[in-house]
Amino acid sequence: MTDRAIIFSDGSSRGNPGPGGWGAIVSYHGKVTELGGREAHTTNNRMELLASIRALESLGGKTSKLEVVVYTDSAYVINGITKWVKGWQKNNWKTKGKTDVLNKDLWIALLDVAESKTISWKHIDGHAGIPGNERADVIATEYADNKKPELFSGDASAYIHDLSETKASKSKPKKNRNTSSAYAYLSLVNGVFHRDSDWKSCEARVKKVKGNVRFKKALSAADEQNIKKAWGIR
Repeated sequence: MTDRAIIFSDGSSRGNPGPGGWGAIVSYHGKVTELGGREAHTTNNRMELLASIRALESLGGKTSKLEVVVYTDSAYVINGITKWVKGWQKNNWKTKGKTDVLNKDLWIALLDVAESKTISWKHIDGHAGIPGNERADVIATEYADNKKPELFSGDASAYIHDLSETKASKSKPKKNRNTSSAYAYLSLVNGVFHRDSDWKSCEARVKKVKGNVRFKKALSAADEQNIKKAWGIR
């Protein structure tokens, strides 16, 4: 008899790169387990991948025949695992443009842990009222913020989030941080902090720069101070 499991996974990073977190919910054999973790310097895509990897790892090794449904709001994960990864393997982990595939280590880990499992990858809207996605996002963002969320592990009957609901219950917000009016554009280029009043100046400063580059839009003076604090700038 084939076992079945349901997974919701999500990732978050404060800066790209920056401190990040991942969160996952695993429903299996009448139990629900929440998982999560943090990395001090990472990207959102790496956290999205790691969430799926750790969730699948929790289900056991390669020998178990298992059907799994993975729900994620990451188009990067969905497209990578269902469309791109086989081509990358054939091309010795090179893209069509002959560049190295980003996050190769995690793609290999995901392929390995997915072996001997029949997985249906389902893309869902983020921040759209889907309980499993909303909860995974909370776990991921709290870890990214260096908090320690209380993680549930127990009977599915005691879990307060409805994992059977996978349809969006509210419209995605039309405006987000990136479309709000800017107070300043901040960048950290190889350890040197810059403040620009317009995006074009900031973009010219960070575009195609090799090394450690961060950039972010500040919405207010207080927001600028919080970003600088997160970057370790006094």
